[in-house]
Amino acid sequence: MKKVLVFGILLMCIVTYTLQAQSETTLNVKLYTIKQALELQKKQPRKIIIDVYTDWCGWCKKMDKETFNHPVIADYLNKNFYFVKFNAESFDSVVFNNHTYVNQKTGTRSTHQFASALLSGQISYPSVAYLDEKLQLIAAVPGFYTADKLEPLLTFIVEDKYKTISMEEFMKTFVSKIKNP
Repeated sequence: MKKVLVFGILLMCIVTYTLQAQSETTLNVKLYTIKQALELQKKQPRKIIIDVYTDWCGWCKKMDKETFNHPVIADYLNKNFYFVKFNAESFDSVVFNNHTYVNQKTGTRSTHQFASALLSGQISYPSVAYLDEKLQLIAAVPGFYTADKLEPLLTFIVEDKYKTISMEEFMKTFVSKIKNP
C-alpha cells in the first residue's frame, strides 16, 4: 500500500511539474538584462523598454503570452527596442545612470528601488517603462495592454511622435499591422 501511495504522489508531482512547465511562456522577443541593454546602447543607440513584472502577477504572464508574443509586436520590439524584463521583487543590484539600486527586503513582497524609480513610486504590475536613447524616461505605462492597443503606443514612441503631437492626434492617422479576426 505504501508503494502505491508513494507512486501516486510521485506521479502527481510529475504531472504538476509538466503542466506548470507547459504554462510558462517562452517569449519570441530578444531579451536583454539591464546591463546588456546599457552596453548595447553605447554602440547602437535605441530606445529601451523595461517590462516591470513580478512572478506572481497573472496579468504580467498574460501580457507575455498574448501581447509581447504577438508576431507583429515581437517583430517590432526586436527591430526597434532593447527589451528588458525586470522582476520588481528581485534582489540583484542594478547600476543605472551612475546610481546603484537595490531591494531593501522590507517585507515578503518588497519592491526593488529600480522598479520604484522607473515607475515614479506608482507601483503597479504589469507596468512598462520607455526610455529614450539618452536613457531618459519617456513614460511609465501601467496595466495590461493587448497587442492591438500596444502597437500604436510603440509606434508613437519609436517615431518620436510624443515630442510633437498628442496620442489622440497620432491615433487619427495610425494604421495597424495587426489583423483582428
